Amino acid sequence: MRIGLIRRGFSATGGAEAYLLRLAQGLSGAGHEPVLVTSGHWPDAAWPFGKIIRLPGGTPSVFAAAFLKVRDQFDVSLSLERTPGCDVYRAGDGVHAAWLRRRARFEPAWRTFLRRWQPKHGALLLLERRVFESARGIIANSQMVATEITENFDVPAGRIRVIPNGISTAIPRIDRQEARQRLHVPERAFCALFVGSGWERKGLVTALEAIERLPGENLLLVAGRGRPPRHAGSHTRFLGPTSDLSTLFSAADVFVLPTHYDPFSNACLEALAAGLPVLTTTANGFSEILTPGLQGDITEPGNARDLAAALTRWKAHDRTNTSAECRKLAACFSIQRNAAATLHVLEDVLAGNPAHRIGPP
Repeated sequence: MRIGLIRRGFSATGGAEAYLLRLAQGLSGAGHEPVLVTSGHWPDAAWPFGKIIRLPGGTPSVFAAAFLKVRDQFDVSLSLERTPGCDVYRAGDGVHAAWLRRRARFEPAWRTFLRRWQPKHGALLLLERRVFESARGIIANSQMVATEITENFDVPAGRIRVIPNGISTAIPRIDRQEARQRLHVPERAFCALFVGSGWERKGLVTALEAIERLPGENLLLVAGRGRPPRHAGSHTRFLGPTSDLSTLFSAADVFVLPTHYDPFSNACLEALAAGLPVLTTTANGFSEILTPGLQGDITEPGNARDLAAALTRWKAHDRTNTSAECRKLAACFSIQRNAAATLHVLEDVLAGNPAHRIGPP
């Protein structure tokens, strides 16, 4: 099949872009032709699968309108964007309406009030409603997102298929001592790792507060693009954007993502595959696959006290078998399995049978 894969914009460190490349690799390996439909931001060198169709992408609405003119060029289309007219919509960014409600819990009321009058949010909410109304197949990457879809829109649960994210190969780890020497991490320090951009949404402030509550020698490494908060304590080090995840994962004891909203974090899955226990929140769809105390822990978003308690437990935890348990769980979420389940949805839509039950692939 000639499959149109739709993603507006590009970020070299973006989780959606990483997932789309993995998916294209899986589809290509199965004998299909993935065609990227994007704006002008995606570099040619970052798409090794052949054809790219570039559309005007100044705003999500402009991009969505432009897609309608090219949608007949594919046997079937799968969109990671809110583009009405696509055959299958993968709600990898979650539900915008649900995110706005979650966001309001962690910001002043005046900011929430002003956001209601910002045109971009109104446009996104409209596109979101239209894509759920028009898509013949809907994929959610977690049960959390599937539930949000049914609660916010007139979409029967039977139209939604839950297909968690997948990872291609685990990021290799190097010697722990060597990794810590590279990053100047004291050998005896308990080291937590935070990776990502969009720090407000991903709960960095909660992580900063939690690490300061811990007794003894502790360090939080923060990798990603952003402006360090002024109230960051002495136990935090900001590394900036980096592609050397192997060194980061090898130096750390745990991975933390106290996010306010994440449909299913790719970074958490990568950390798990590298053998790191993951401490995240109930607002992360990834948390659905964790067994607390075995491969990590789950707290409520914005609760620095509970995160500090979880960090304290893992600091004292016997982690002898932890890496093996984490890698074993991550192995259940391969990109091959994800691509096969996604392809099944595309084939069902082509066959005129878009109904899918909720459940694992």
